[in-house]
Amino acid sequence: MNLAEVNASAWAELESAAADPQSAFRYLNLCSVDAGGRPQARMVVLRRVDVARRILEIHTDVRSPKWQEISANPRVTMLGFGPQPKVQLRLQGSAELHGPASECATEAWSLLPRSTRSTYMGGPPSDDIGERPASEGRIADADGQAFFGMLIFRAETLDWFQLRHADNRRAVFAYDHLGALTSSRWVNP
Repeated sequence: MNLAEVNASAWAELESAAADPQSAFRYLNLCSVDAGGRPQARMVVLRRVDVARRILEIHTDVRSPKWQEISANPRVTMLGFGPQPKVQLRLQGSAELHGPASECATEAWSLLPRSTRSTYMGGPPSDDIGERPASEGRIADADGQAFFGMLIFRAETLDWFQLRHADNRRAVFAYDHLGALTSSRWVNP
């Protein structure tokens, strides 16, 4: 594959992962920095990809630590690995947060199945739940929407790495603020 094919292939993988729960790239590692300067990483679900604009959409609870971390520092990294053909995608860029009152979060909420909506109906992420069963403490569906937010990640760089039996390959791509490719190059793995 040449550089253009690698770039297109990586974004095609991400785009298809947003629609395919079985895809390895459906679940990505979102890395941010907490108030103490410590790196934080957690798995998130890829919900939508806009290839032309180099945007990934993630849903999250606005009460979560990641929401607070990204509010303070929007510079984040997204990391994924596909076991076949052993490709790692590392995207660096910035995240925009869209809270429950925003038009895009309201629209996304309206498209969620009830089972997904229910994940926003409990107490705040990371709070102790004590001895109460998980079914207790649920709040009404409309109130769950009050905690639903969207994270829009805009990629500035993509670091593509492929593990091979011999001759690992790595390429780096950069994009402008509109998503246009500005540079690409092969680099030493």
